[in-house]
Amino acid sequence: MEAFRFHVFVCGQQKPEGVPCCAGRGSAEVLEALRREIGARGLADEVQVTTCGSLGLCEHGPNLVVYPEGVWYSGVTPAHVPEIVHSHFEQATPVERLVRNDAAALRAEILQNRDKMLAARRAREAAGVLPDELTELLRGFQESRALLTALELDLFTAVGDGADAQQVATILHSHPRATEMLLNALASLRLLVKREGVFYNSPATARYLVSGSPDNAQPALLHTAHLWHRWSTLTDCVLAGTAVADDRNAEIAARGQDWTEAFIAAMHRNASERAPLVVRAVGAENVGRMLDVGGGSGAYSIAFAQANSALQAEILDLAAVQPIALRHIREAGVADRVKVRAGDLRSDGLGEGFDLVFISAICHMLSPAENLDLLRRSREALAPGGRIVIQDFILEPDKTAPRFAALFALNMLVGTREGSSYSEPEYAAWLGEAGFRDVRRVRLPGITGLMIGSRPL
Repeated sequence: MEAFRFHVFVCGQQKPEGVPCCAGRGSAEVLEALRREIGARGLADEVQVTTCGSLGLCEHGPNLVVYPEGVWYSGVTPAHVPEIVHSHFEQATPVERLVRNDAAALRAEILQNRDKMLAARRAREAAGVLPDELTELLRGFQESRALLTALELDLFTAVGDGADAQQVATILHSHPRATEMLLNALASLRLLVKREGVFYNSPATARYLVSGSPDNAQPALLHTAHLWHRWSTLTDCVLAGTAVADDRNAEIAARGQDWTEAFIAAMHRNASERAPLVVRAVGAENVGRMLDVGGGSGAYSIAFAQANSALQAEILDLAAVQPIALRHIREAGVADRVKVRAGDLRSDGLGEGFDLVFISAICHMLSPAENLDLLRRSREALAPGGRIVIQDFILEPDKTAPRFAALFALNMLVGTREGSSYSEPEYAAWLGEAGFRDVRRVRLPGITGLMIGSRPL
């Protein structure tokens, strides 16, 4: 059975540097060109494109195979793609000069490469060589640090429509030699393109990391750069059992406005993406009054208010966050229905008579005892029949999955006194002990989920 008229498999195998592979020869660019050309010619419903592992012709990549005929192409470049799409997919005529027609030679080359790979693997294992996957994990921080430094310097904005190392260094007031090293490293990561000594942004960095772009995420991503310093203390935190620096509340109070702006910008970007999913899952139609505990930029309150023109929302967060939230609320045009109250969710009163108490990305900052206390106070803030909705990274019972939530527990270790990622059974137990009924988990696409409970009538 063929679900599509053509099915193209493109090798995307990444191998260690110095070892021939399709990825090293530009298969990602070929894949992108294929998808773009197929879409432009209106063939997306007829031609399925799939990445795959090694096809065994590593010295002649990029390689791809087209089914149902089983036509093997080698040495394909983005420049060949329009011809392949037109001739093969529209005219049913393979591009012969790129086709591997000698089946016996093809098979022999694949088997020879397989045997070489297996022999090399056996030799590495016998010699006790560290596996490539483990080496990549150990050195992964280097690539991350290079990108984070570029974000901190706003380097991609400096590159603009093209600049050499000296020009970038002049804009950044940085050292020319060191700047060139960083630019070259970023080009090796394909975040920049270098041609004749001039650096250009990649499509991704031009869209997401350049000031003035509609999708610029650089201000929000600076929070990740700030996290670097926290994570460098992980060893000390594991020995001590807690963060060796102040928690978020103290940090917001102690640091300057730049840190606060970056933190809330990161939270706002994430919340704005998640808010439509949350509103659909929770429903806003029967909510008259909503309390958004630790609501940050107000993205969720804004989304609920936009979904229900009668809804009144109140955000409780620290005084340093209040002006940022008010700015977003005014921009959304809901300032008459979304208010902000300065306070500390750990100790201040929450109010009363709410139909919905919403707690997003807060519980992971708190200890189990603090969470139970917050949930008890949330119950008192709800009107009878009102609901509590917790959004967070929810671990499975054994706490090893999802991976993001398990790693985020370490993020809380290095950043808070007693915070962590928590599991569904833990949330359910706290909600039950706090007096909530009809407790349930709602799974959402992405990295967060919901725990929902009701205050009895």
